[in-house]
Amino acid sequence: MKTPCIAACKNNAGICSGCHRTMTEILQWRTMNDEDHAQVMETLSGNHSTHTCPECGSNAFCDIAAGKDSCWCFELEEREISEKFEGCLCRRCLEKKPTA
Repeated sequence: MKTPCIAACKNNAGICSGCHRTMTEILQWRTMNDEDHAQVMETLSGNHSTHTCPECGSNAFCDIAAGKDSCWCFELEEREISEKFEGCLCRRCLEKKPTA
């Protein structure tokens, strides 16, 4: 089973500082099918995106923009974001923000 884990794991308020998966994605990884694995891997690599991150300009993904009722970032601890952005931050930028 392919995994995005780079053995630099640290739970940073709900998102891994190493692979940038959410804790839910990490916990469910073993029970996910190949299609779900591929989708997470594509999202992490930026190949599956809904928009550009307003802070760093890399590809980002928002579940709501993709048509879902809630977003992966709702699982995370609330972050302090002083600036107002049009659109969601990518996982790497969001992970760097301090918790509220």
